[in-house]
Amino acid sequence: MHIATLVAAPGRLAPAMVETLRNAWGGGDAVWLAPDETAEFAVAEVPGHAEDVWRSLQDEGVDLCVQPAQGRRKQLLIADMDSTMIRQECIDELAEVAGVGERVREITARAMNGELDFEGALLARVALLEGLPTTVISEVLAERITYMPGGAALVATMKADGARTVLVSGGFTAFAEAVGATLGFDRVQANELLEHDGALTGDVARPILGRDAKVEALRRETAALGLGPEAALAVGDGANDLGMLGLAGTGVALHAKPAVQAECRLRVNHGDLTALLYLQGYARDEFATP
Repeated sequence: MHIATLVAAPGRLAPAMVETLRNAWGGGDAVWLAPDETAEFAVAEVPGHAEDVWRSLQDEGVDLCVQPAQGRRKQLLIADMDSTMIRQECIDELAEVAGVGERVREITARAMNGELDFEGALLARVALLEGLPTTVISEVLAERITYMPGGAALVATMKADGARTVLVSGGFTAFAEAVGATLGFDRVQANELLEHDGALTGDVARPILGRDAKVEALRRETAALGLGPEAALAVGDGANDLGMLGLAGTGVALHAKPAVQAECRLRVNHGDLTALLYLQGYARDEFATP
């Protein structure tokens, strides 16, 4: 048995659309998790044209995710930070302040789409920040970083239901620790920007934490819980997230780069981070208060 979940921006999911798809797929009764926003129904088999249906619904501003019904609620949330839990790429924002924004954004875009080696791209970008005062980090956090809607509710609800929550970033601890504390994550993992005499040196501490480190974190955290990777829900947007997205029981590409969406079964482009709760079967009135 599988569950088909339809998610749209609030007020954008029409009951007629849900009923049309449910009838076409021979699904069970529709269950509305949030009025005019999210509904789901059970199907015995996934139709062979499900990908075509997904594409057509994308044009209507609706995400369609189909997954096995068993074991949907997860005991571990492992999440990327940049362009996932927050709207920005922190290194890009630092680069803007340093006056090298265009050069760094181009490298970031290519790296996140899998066109460049992550570690090499990170070192090339960080080198362009050499000499930037470390005080700029707190300024960027306060003035340029905004949170992805639904993140606090996602973390709070999963923790209230007994899950562990881990923020794993290829970015920097100076940002990840602040973001993790604000959103209530249990643990944070990221790279450390090196500094000397109040300025960035243009380098990061070794080893560099990239794609493999995220996979290792997922394995480590589920093992600590006495569980396997299937107990994890992973979310990310970039090529360095693909390892953990593929290993997790539920891997969600959130507003992801084209190369990432091409390899992921579960994709959310129109909903926010609360979509990850809906995919686990939580109704909006079950969300915990952050």
